[in-house]
Amino acid sequence: MLLEKIQSPADLRWLGSDDLTRLCAEIRETLVKTVARTGGHLGPNLGVVELTVAIHRVFDSPRDSIVFDTGHQAYVHKLLTGRLAEFATLRQYGGLSGYPSRSESEHDLVENSHASTGLSYALALAKARSLQGEPGKVVCLVGDGALTGGMAYEALNNIGQMKPDMVIILNDNGRSYAPTVGGLADHLGQLRLSPKYEAMKDRAGTALRSLPVVGPSAYETAKRMKNSVKQLITQTSLFESLGLKYGGPIAGHDIRAVEKALRDAALYRGPVVVHVVTEKGHGYQPAIDDSVDRFHGVSSFDIDTGRPKVKHHTWTDVFGEALCDAAETDDRIVAITAAMASSTGLIEFSRRFPDRFFDVGIAEQHAVTFAAGLAMKGLRPVVCIYSSFLQRAFDQVICDAGIHKLPVVFVLDRAGVTGDDGASHHGMLDLAYLRCVPGMTVTAPSSPDELRRLLATGLAHDGPFSIRYPRGAAPSRGTAPMEPVAVGRARILREGTDVALVAAGKMVPVASAAAVELDAEGIGTSVVDVRFIKPLDPTLATFCSRHHLIMSIEDGNRIGGLGSALAELLGDTGIALPVHRIGLPDRFLEHGNQALLLEQAGLTAPTVAQGVLELLVAQRLGTPVI
Repeated sequence: MLLEKIQSPADLRWLGSDDLTRLCAEIRETLVKTVARTGGHLGPNLGVVELTVAIHRVFDSPRDSIVFDTGHQAYVHKLLTGRLAEFATLRQYGGLSGYPSRSESEHDLVENSHASTGLSYALALAKARSLQGEPGKVVCLVGDGALTGGMAYEALNNIGQMKPDMVIILNDNGRSYAPTVGGLADHLGQLRLSPKYEAMKDRAGTALRSLPVVGPSAYETAKRMKNSVKQLITQTSLFESLGLKYGGPIAGHDIRAVEKALRDAALYRGPVVVHVVTEKGHGYQPAIDDSVDRFHGVSSFDIDTGRPKVKHHTWTDVFGEALCDAAETDDRIVAITAAMASSTGLIEFSRRFPDRFFDVGIAEQHAVTFAAGLAMKGLRPVVCIYSSFLQRAFDQVICDAGIHKLPVVFVLDRAGVTGDDGASHHGMLDLAYLRCVPGMTVTAPSSPDELRRLLATGLAHDGPFSIRYPRGAAPSRGTAPMEPVAVGRARILREGTDVALVAAGKMVPVASAAAVELDAEGIGTSVVDVRFIKPLDPTLATFCSRHHLIMSIEDGNRIGGLGSALAELLGDTGIALPVHRIGLPDRFLEHGNQALLLEQAGLTAPTVAQGVLELLVAQRLGTPVI
């Protein structure tokens, strides 16, 4: 196998044309076989095989800095930088990350898994190299989907002003998760990059300046005349308008063409954009045939058919069905997503209510403010974003939805431990960062039926309202009527006299199972489904005071979430009992199986029951407990 002989990018530079074709085929075969077992981002990586090979043949990593935006298109990069032997551990606990990882390789510079940030990193690296006198180029591979995010344009504007020595490779596959939205795709011009053209233009300028009668002012006039003629022939690209040299489009699966364009770009001093057109999922027919997202992110699947090995009815499915049910009877309801319609359960909504569905691209800040404006006009916007992505729009949640007290419903998919995507994708912070927004209602349904009820509550509520639910299979389909419940009212699921387990969302079934174990030990255990983390049910203070021990259980950061809210409630009421908080630790969690990570955090029924027993023993012995 030729791929086994590639231990570093330097090994690529001695390969001939036939070897490169063979290598690309082997890379695709490895990608499909591995991701079929582990799950992951298959489509994006199949699309950048030739492009990544060309990058590593032209540039000398790590002497040249290569930044991926976003990092889900870095699997091929991992294979070409000595990690083939470990590739079978992709996205497994203790194995390779699904994104670039600084701890894995000197070739990974940025652990970049949220879109539209790569250009800012690349500009900083280029500027730092210049200030420190370091040789080498900075290269940023950015997708056209990432250019739907505002931060990318902020960086481009700065790049045009600073004029750093860097190469920006625009991987244009017409898609982010789904087809790229916005005016960008229509705006990309078809200009060609040629150092000879630049040299000729410079020589012409020098010649004009040297003419004693013409002088500098005439040179500028001639330059403006040339650009005016050029604009009559072809549209000036967005990048040129910002002061960047633009070249392309280049056929992204033609290694020779891509290499030539990159070598030409490497000779140019200043910022250069090389526009490369690729096909997401290239080389694997089931991915190409997938009209939704071209196998952007998949679970394990059958290689021959491309079908998932196990198909569950997920929490996302439950939400999508509930939203459609609500929209059937209320035409004020509109749905907004940030380039993730399929991943947030909105595909069916988009088909049934196309005029009320808005995909704004990878632009979470815009999504929230857009929703606020819709709410001002009497609509009921539902903003559907991953928990870890909504934090990118925290200011808009506060200043646009919060300050105006607008009825925007925030639906946070992938809340809590998400698993294999790792630190940047665990939804561990939303309970804390939403609790501190004045006027925000924060909820966590414990079952699909509760999800339906809380969605109905949010749609009827006169103010900002959030609902979080986990990634993965739902315990049932959810059939409850779409009827609101009283805001701030908890549910007492069982009553005991010794221990009160106060839980939120996915942790309610864990608390109930732990209570059964504790009952078997003769310990009377109450279980509370808070439903509302904010406002917390005020009657819980008196209820909890009737127990010897209080424990909160949440799959969010234990700082600032449910446990903190409960402790504040008891403290404000003058009840001196401590709240023993079980939640996610105050650190970024690695990637790994959900069940394993939850067990390590003590968020399983056996670990909760064991923790209660240890605390009760400590109490009886008079030992201080924390």
